[in-house]
Amino acid sequence: MQWFTAPDYWLSRIVFQRGLAGLYVVAFVSAALQFRALIGARGMLPVPAFTRRVPARLAPSLFQWRYSDALFASVAWGGALLALALVAGAGDAVPLPVSMLLWLLLWALYLSIVNVGQTWYSFGWESLLLETGFLAVLLGNADTGPPVLVLFLLRWLLFRVEFGAGLIKIRGDPCWRNLTCLYHHHETQPMPGPLSWFFHHLPKPLHRAECAANHVVQLGVPVLLFAPQPVATVAAGLMVATQLWLVLSGNFAWLNWLTILLALSAMDGSLLPGGQDHQRPGAPLWYVVVVCAATVLILVQSRHPVRNLLSRRQTMNRSFDPLHLVNTYGAFGTVSRVRDEIVIEGTDEVAPGPDTVWREYGFRGKPGDPRRLPRQFAPYHLRLDWLMWFAALSPGYAGDWFGPFVERLLAGDRDTLRLLRHNPFPDAPPARVRALLYRYRFTTWRELRETGAWWHRTLVREYLPPVRLRGPARRDRAG
Repeated sequence: MQWFTAPDYWLSRIVFQRGLAGLYVVAFVSAALQFRALIGARGMLPVPAFTRRVPARLAPSLFQWRYSDALFASVAWGGALLALALVAGAGDAVPLPVSMLLWLLLWALYLSIVNVGQTWYSFGWESLLLETGFLAVLLGNADTGPPVLVLFLLRWLLFRVEFGAGLIKIRGDPCWRNLTCLYHHHETQPMPGPLSWFFHHLPKPLHRAECAANHVVQLGVPVLLFAPQPVATVAAGLMVATQLWLVLSGNFAWLNWLTILLALSAMDGSLLPGGQDHQRPGAPLWYVVVVCAATVLILVQSRHPVRNLLSRRQTMNRSFDPLHLVNTYGAFGTVSRVRDEIVIEGTDEVAPGPDTVWREYGFRGKPGDPRRLPRQFAPYHLRLDWLMWFAALSPGYAGDWFGPFVERLLAGDRDTLRLLRHNPFPDAPPARVRALLYRYRFTTWRELRETGAWWHRTLVREYLPPVRLRGPARRDRAG
């Protein structure tokens, strides 16, 4: 069945699968290190409470049948080890059926986490990792050439990621149409990186050129993915270059790196030195049947994102089935013009007054201390820091988790404090905690030279008045 495989893409398959396994490692480690405070049995949004009200058919997960923190940790660390084995080439060292089962297990384990992750796992790159991971199951291993149908589905996914993001912009904020969004975006994006200050201070004509190039790459270039080679490879290369620019300018977890891997899967390996494939045995019939059946399923399910792309009320980052097989993507349909940040402080005083000394908690990624240069964390995902950005946009984004977060600070909860960079109360929890809303902006070149500060901040208002922990919970959670 020579029509079924594309031998020239064997190198693209290896790079894609090994890179995807590496991102799985990051995702599982991120879950393992953060889950206890976020969704653990005593977390802000506990999994057991979620599974009691949401049936398994709506959120299929291993944890629907049983949950414990030990089991979750086993799943997260076990998934990281399995992904690490696939990075090392385990998928190509075993027979094709075993390789497919390994990839399927990896996908199922992460699906179990995402489907009980609630607000903390509501980001588009979670669905993108799952959709891409399911296609990796079908991509095969060294026993056969990459299936043409799966390569097509990977391009179809990349097309939806880029084209959907382009449409949501051109239909959304007018600043995308007049090419001024990047006057603000580098400063107001959820989590700036170490170069974001410098990107923000680029000349405005260059910002306009960035916007125009973004429209070309997201609205025009994706169509060329379905053109003959080498046109498709050139189109994929332009997408890789754009995504690397985004990697340098901010922190977007593994979104950019996963998009890069999807683009690499569209590149013809025969165009590279040593890219010619050696003769491989034909694909077994059962494998052909499985791939064809899965292709039909995904194409049928694709009707939902296609309708969304064509709709004037296009939504971003939505899953249409609980298995996250086919999803819709997009980001930054609206760009904020100003940046507000929540600063959380505590005090030892039971009855605070005008002269009370408040000490500030420090977060790992989100802006806090004006003199601290933003750090690079992507592809690692700091879930609390990202949700703090949303909470500053509107208290409605913080309704279900912000109160429990403050309670755990008052209780001195160790798992919650591990999510932070700095705890100003290392010996005992504070008596009261409050939250203030500040307006942040990047300093100018002159301000940076004179003060050494990367940010300038101005108090806007009180976000949460001073609160204290009532009852015995303080002793219980601090223990």
